[in-house]
Amino acid sequence: MTDVTGPGFDDLIVGAGFAGAVLAERLARDAGRRVLLVDRRPHIGGNAYDTYDDAGILIHPYGPHIFHTNSRSVFEYLSQFTAWRPYQHRVLASVDGQLLPIPINLDTVNRLYGLNLCASELDAYFASVAEPVGTARTSEDVVVGRVGRDLYRKFFQGYTRKQWDLDPSELDASVTARVPVRTNRDDRYFTDTHQVMPLHGYTRMFQRMLDHPNISVLLNTDYRDIQELVPWQHMIYTGPVDAFFDHCYGRLPYRSLHFEHQTHATEQFQAVGTVNHPNEYAFTRVSEFKHLTGQRHPQTSVVYEYPRADGDPYYPVPTPENAEQYRCYEALTRTRPDVTFVGRLATYRYYNMDQVVAQALATYHRLHPVGAGAAPEPAAQV
Repeated sequence: MTDVTGPGFDDLIVGAGFAGAVLAERLARDAGRRVLLVDRRPHIGGNAYDTYDDAGILIHPYGPHIFHTNSRSVFEYLSQFTAWRPYQHRVLASVDGQLLPIPINLDTVNRLYGLNLCASELDAYFASVAEPVGTARTSEDVVVGRVGRDLYRKFFQGYTRKQWDLDPSELDASVTARVPVRTNRDDRYFTDTHQVMPLHGYTRMFQRMLDHPNISVLLNTDYRDIQELVPWQHMIYTGPVDAFFDHCYGRLPYRSLHFEHQTHATEQFQAVGTVNHPNEYAFTRVSEFKHLTGQRHPQTSVVYEYPRADGDPYYPVPTPENAEQYRCYEALTRTRPDVTFVGRLATYRYYNMDQVVAQALATYHRLHPVGAGAAPEPAAQV
């Protein structure tokens, strides 16, 4: 167990995921502050934690985490703690008995409908099947207004219902707006400037990030159990904001996931990193880790993702009602100058990993502007 005796800590950081680890590293290394990093789980890295399974295959216990960013400052910051391997993620969707590229592109449309369109003709095709929606307010509006009702039903409606337990017509436009539509044959899931994976895994990267004499790490610990026992001056909180305030305005809705991991006695299970199943089965997708990590092994491990309502909070549910409920909690955060709220759960935002890193670096710059250097450019939302 970490030694938490002594004169106390400048900062108590709750949560050892990206937000907490980045701020712990900056506060310790750049500002010279003594930091206690606490997490209720038995490991660092949050949901990005990776480990070797019984077969010796590097897996992501909390589902696949693919790093991509357009932010040079975020990429350069993390590059201090890891070497990288190039990786461009590709996804296929099981639709009408075929495995088709997603995001929807030229090949998706041609193969699905038996057409022979060229790239210059695809926009006109989409315009011919799109439905007029005016201002796109919901996730359904976004898709039917761009590619029409049939592609919406085949690729988006069932997947979204499984993922969120809501029809796309009930969800904010931002959910499906994250997935682009392409008129060329580009089958990469992301188009960011930097598409890479930590060469030796996320956990190794986090270990190097937190390897500093000013950082103490306490795992298997709820911060509430020690916050009155260990002296600290300032708290950085990355957990669910509603839990911090004892759910005084009710529980903020989150979606959770159940992961079913399997190992198969074959070198490759599927052709790409992830296969989506929008219409059949209770799971939404299957991911094969060796595509992501580049590991060579005679066996392979995959994970099936089953969305559910209960369990660890993963995804804030983006509806107008939930946004209004969060604003009540956001107002409460301003009454706690001794606490800084950072990260997806603490700010009830659906952030990618690079966005969380950018938010954490910007938060550090705000807290300690003298030693922080230039603030990072924000990572664009995808």
